Amino acid sequence: MFNLVVEMNTQKIRKDFPVLEKGIIYMDSACVSLKPQQVVKAMNCYYNEFPACAGRSMHKLGEKVTEEVSKARKIIAKFFNAKPNEIVFTKNTTESINLVANSLGLKKGDKVITTDKEHNSNLLPWQNLAKRGIIHEIIKSNEDNTFNMDKFKEKIKGAKLVSMVHTSNLDGVTIPAEEIIKIAHEHGALVLLDAAQSVPHKEINVKKLDVDFLACSGHKMLGPSGTGILYGKYHLLEKLEPFLIGGDTVIDTTYTTAEFEKPPEKFEAGLQNYAGIIGLAEAARYLMKIGRKNISKHETELNKKITNELLKIDGIKIIGPEDPELRSGIISFNYKDADPHEIALLLDSSADIMVRSGAHCVHSWFNAHNLKGSARVSLYIYNTEEECDKLIEEINKIVEL
Repeated sequence: MFNLVVEMNTQKIRKDFPVLEKGIIYMDSACVSLKPQQVVKAMNCYYNEFPACAGRSMHKLGEKVTEEVSKARKIIAKFFNAKPNEIVFTKNTTESINLVANSLGLKKGDKVITTDKEHNSNLLPWQNLAKRGIIHEIIKSNEDNTFNMDKFKEKIKGAKLVSMVHTSNLDGVTIPAEEIIKIAHEHGALVLLDAAQSVPHKEINVKKLDVDFLACSGHKMLGPSGTGILYGKYHLLEKLEPFLIGGDTVIDTTYTTAEFEKPPEKFEAGLQNYAGIIGLAEAARYLMKIGRKNISKHETELNKKITNELLKIDGIKIIGPEDPELRSGIISFNYKDADPHEIALLLDSSADIMVRSGAHCVHSWFNAHNLKGSARVSLYIYNTEEECDKLIEEINKIVEL
């Protein structure tokens, strides 16, 4: 096992990502992470050696796919300290959240609580249900964008569900999930965490957290696009109604009735993305090998380096708390009245530095703060101090313009 402690090991990791040989500086991992060759190899193994259907065909190839998907589910369960039957494979965080929203049986008058920094994936499902009578209440953040626990304690009374972003893709701030879950449970509310931005970077033990549901995407954690995970406590998954139904969700049917499978199969309708599921398990294995505590430490150190230099530039405003310890690997910033898209385009064209610009699917927060968006740097295991130095050098050039 190798630890991400010194630069030499980062260079070793970088060799697993062939796209970096192009000389690019990729700092957009909060959108989509790069994929190591181990993940691609695992996916190609499915297509080249056993490209069949799981759970249906009894021949050798079909049995092999079933076996590999079962192995993948066990690896993902280990990744979260969950049980295999508590892991539902989806195509992304969005589908996972929608599955809960549409299967939990929320009724008119039931209250759902979110934050003011939710990704559209954890805002729109509740807006849509509000049209049918549920009550959607939003916890406004503190001035520095950290979580406001006092306001949460005021609103939690009578809530059926708390659905919150664990680590914000807007500013990298992580909410105090363990305390929130404890308080929610004391008031009889369930908790769903949008963990798309936390799972790739932090060690998450669902049993220790005592979270009821957790959603994440493969494409942000070195895995294939079109893959996602919904974790749910088994007794709660049993109570959920199927969301998408069809082949593989049932044991038997007549023309008028259906006998559904038990979780997780009853939520995995149709032929699945087997190559993606196998690749996702390989990504989880890769992250466990590195150690997520090492990943978090590495990203925070790089964030400190960038933040310290950015704050020296007159006119730069970082969204969220200035302390990089509170923003993991994300630096979302604006420079005076400059268009964030222009900043991103200049970084790309001048030095092959790739960052995100715009509203980052958190339009609601930007509209509430009368901002057009921001330029967002998001770091991961393959980023280096030298890349951070180059980023600062190029931002200074842009400012001089």
